[in-house]
Amino acid sequence: MSLVTRLVAAAAAVFGLLAVAACDQQKIKELEEGLSTEADVRARFGEPERVWPEPDGSHTLEYNRQPAGARNYMITIGADGKMSALRQVLAPHNFEKIQPGMNEEQVRRMLGKPAKVMSYQLKQETDWDWNYVDPPTRNMEFTVTFDFSGRVLRTGSREKLPDGP
Repeated sequence: MSLVTRLVAAAAAVFGLLAVAACDQQKIKELEEGLSTEADVRARFGEPERVWPEPDGSHTLEYNRQPAGARNYMITIGADGKMSALRQVLAPHNFEKIQPGMNEEQVRRMLGKPAKVMSYQLKQETDWDWNYVDPPTRNMEFTVTFDFSGRVLRTGSREKLPDGP
């Protein structure tokens, strides 16, 4: 692959990410905590990937933008049917909360569906990867490594470099 082809492909990928992010930003601006209803959220974001029940009677809608995007949203709907929180969860302050010994369900609950899952039979490990952006524009990947019983062994972040020739 020539340098020009790689640059065009990289530019197209960045443009695609920006378009998705801009579209999401518009949807977010149209919603207001305490006023917007679950119907309002679903009208703008569509059907969630998953619905998580909360102990207080509320529930959280999981909206993934992986693998093409670099964000995952958790939108909480209170027991009164109104949106009480909208969070973009793929960020270093959330990654720090992932600790050894946590199970897959706990990690999925915090970060949403990963962009990629890879199992390594010989090592008896599985990696879950999420794409995210380290502001302003550095494309990153956060990885959680699980043992084969589904418990976190370690985590790490790395910069995603453009594909080589």
